[in-house]
Amino acid sequence: MEKTAIIGVGQTPQVRNNHKQTFAEMVFDATRMALDDAGLEIKDIDNVITVSNDFWDGRTISSMAVQDAAGAYEKNVSTVEGDGTFGAYYALTRILSGSYKNTLVVAHSKGSESDTNMITNGMFEPIFTRPLGLDNITSAALQARSYMQEFGATEEDFAAVSVKNHGNALKNKNAQIAKKITVADVLASRKLADPLKLYDVSPITDGAAAMIISGEAFLKKIAGGKAKPVFVKGAAFCSDAYDLGLRDLARSPALIQAAKKAYSMASIKNPTAEIDLAEIYDAFTYMELMWYEGLGFCDEGKGADFLKGGQTQVGGSLPVNASGGVLSAHAVITAGLIRLIEAALQIRGDAGEHQVSKKIKTALAHGINGPCGQSHCVWVLGDKI
Repeated sequence: MEKTAIIGVGQTPQVRNNHKQTFAEMVFDATRMALDDAGLEIKDIDNVITVSNDFWDGRTISSMAVQDAAGAYEKNVSTVEGDGTFGAYYALTRILSGSYKNTLVVAHSKGSESDTNMITNGMFEPIFTRPLGLDNITSAALQARSYMQEFGATEEDFAAVSVKNHGNALKNKNAQIAKKITVADVLASRKLADPLKLYDVSPITDGAAAMIISGEAFLKKIAGGKAKPVFVKGAAFCSDAYDLGLRDLARSPALIQAAKKAYSMASIKNPTAEIDLAEIYDAFTYMELMWYEGLGFCDEGKGADFLKGGQTQVGGSLPVNASGGVLSAHAVITAGLIRLIEAALQIRGDAGEHQVSKKIKTALAHGINGPCGQSHCVWVLGDKI
């Protein structure tokens, strides 16, 4: 791949209800942080991509409404209504096209001002499926049960993910829910949709994030400046069938394909040996186990064993979600971009108290779109190309 890199990142604290700021104010703060991080001014940016969703914003053309806050005046502008990893992928393609030197990507969401159940019910086929009342939680419960029946995973296995990630969040100043809990605490928490309980489910969150991705020409121009480039070694996405009835919910072929493509671009043959850290989209506890398998970290149906083996613990051979993951803060649309930001910060050695090691050379970031992980976007980042 042509030399491209993340040169600036910014994220607001992830909170349950940011009643003090509008969408635009959150976006402005994240944008300003990313520019400061890169040592740039908005005049240095020639392309802006905003990432949002009309349903979550409660207004049409939501991604256009924050473009002034992102400094898009007199710049080329485009929008993505999906997860932030896909917005960043679009930014990457714009740079690789040769049309732009760098791109600012911003994402925002306010779950506190949304009706999650009603909005996510709209994901499903409107004639036969939507009237059943399916939403993000009940559809996830169907997938969790399918995974359990296919591979023998247990509620205790899911709970172990919650214990790990909520514990990891204790060191992340931007996390919303950080606490020391036990498997027993997770199992005793309120059941939302069998087999999922309160601590198995990511929270409602407000937040914004921003990232600057640059091409080789601009990297040469700013060499020796404040920016600490983190290079894009591989990136790919793939989508599964829309209708749940057409999918094998216990498996994720779309993730497998996306990961294979990203690994091929990055010349990665053995992900568990060659990747130092991963930030993956754990909207629900069971998903993290499934995504281990789809990403090739372990064999099919062995996600729980991989977790028990200690590989995912901080300090292990492959720490996963050292930031606390999406279980600790889930600003929809923004969460995937934050996974990219966290992976980049770990490579730079700038993750603060939740920095795993100064030896993180290669990291993976992952985002999803659609019900039950319909679409997956996988990135491989490195300290050098």
